[in-house]
Amino acid sequence: MAAEVKRENGDAALLRRTRLRLLAWSGGLTLVILVALGAALYIAVSGSLAARGTDLLASRADGLVRLLQRPGQIPAAFVLGPGFGGESSGTLALIVRPDDTLVGPAELQDISGLPDPAGVIAARAGATDVRQIEVSSIPVRVYSIAVTRPDGAYVVQVLGERSSEVQLLSTLLSVLALGGLAALLLALAAGYVYAGRALIPVRASMDRRDVALRRQREFTANASHELRTPLTVVRASVADLRRNRKQPVEKVGEALDDIDAEVSHLTALVDDLLFLARTDSGALVLERTPMDLADVAAEAAGQLAPVATQRGVRLEVDPRPTPVAGDALRLRQLVTILADNALAHSPGGTAVAVRIRPEGLDAVLTVEDQGPGIRDEDLPRLFERFWRADNAPAGGTGLGLSIAAWIVDAHGGTISAANRADGGARFEVRLPTSIAGMPAS
Repeated sequence: MAAEVKRENGDAALLRRTRLRLLAWSGGLTLVILVALGAALYIAVSGSLAARGTDLLASRADGLVRLLQRPGQIPAAFVLGPGFGGESSGTLALIVRPDDTLVGPAELQDISGLPDPAGVIAARAGATDVRQIEVSSIPVRVYSIAVTRPDGAYVVQVLGERSSEVQLLSTLLSVLALGGLAALLLALAAGYVYAGRALIPVRASMDRRDVALRRQREFTANASHELRTPLTVVRASVADLRRNRKQPVEKVGEALDDIDAEVSHLTALVDDLLFLARTDSGALVLERTPMDLADVAAEAAGQLAPVATQRGVRLEVDPRPTPVAGDALRLRQLVTILADNALAHSPGGTAVAVRIRPEGLDAVLTVEDQGPGIRDEDLPRLFERFWRADNAPAGGTGLGLSIAAWIVDAHGGTISAANRADGGARFEVRLPTSIAGMPAS
């Protein structure tokens, strides 16, 4: 028992670990996909905003560059400073002289951080410089380009505010983070559910394995117990024969009779055990063909007639034509088991009735006896393997009714047992009359 509990706990832990691994893999893969998609979207939006802002600054800078490239003095009427309206709206333009002073309104001279010295140096080095800085805690993009004139290198610097761009990117990042987290949690929840569903066949397989192992252990224990008694009797009888080996056969006939009876018992027991072993392994296949159940029942009852006569019991067979689709050999075995069981429980002078009737889409087989009946506490265990009631006649194997139940189940039918109102037991079997009504073997 402790070993079974330990194994069941181990199986449960294995399933939990497997489920968590599946969840980790699905969650990790979802996280990687979300991060990759989020990063790609953020980079694409950020790049698009940066390119648009740079193009806007370059457009205003190009107008100033063309004016500076004209020969003559620099016009004093340059429109510098903030741009209002049109494509240049929201930009600030500066012109830096070779001596690093500004051309334009005097108020621009007082703004801290303007012009951007790094941009001026990079532009005079021959590059068109674009960078992002902060001016008075305001994020801006600076576009710098140099223009060479006879009196030196001038630098045009155009600045564009990035506050709205930064706010948009911050909002996008928040949406991506919160949306990604929500998607990840949903994916984990769905993954947990689907991982559980995916493990249902594994869990069912483990359950079937545990049932098979338990049945195998019970089968082995019960078989060894049932085999021990007849083998003990045979061994004792052989020992008695050895002690009296010089005696005539008629003086040791009782030992020979015991050996013969126990060998017959062993043969029946081994046959039943082999049959059940084949059913458990799925090696037993039914040959389903159309037939008349009445003919099968009459043939089986005919073979039991000598047994009934020997026990002083009348075997009454009342078959009516009842078509059925099934395995003739197994159905004959079913009738034999039920009728022989009824004969074994019937006292001399009574009768056992075997009836076959068609009822709708079912073929009904009933076997009734006039014996002591079945105790109420014994009814639930009647079809268990190796189980025998306390008042059961000697010589049985405890496997007959369980074999009968398997045959009925394999034919897609039902079997039940009850006590008759006027005494005795009644077994009823209902079988479908067509192959379509039976499960595949």
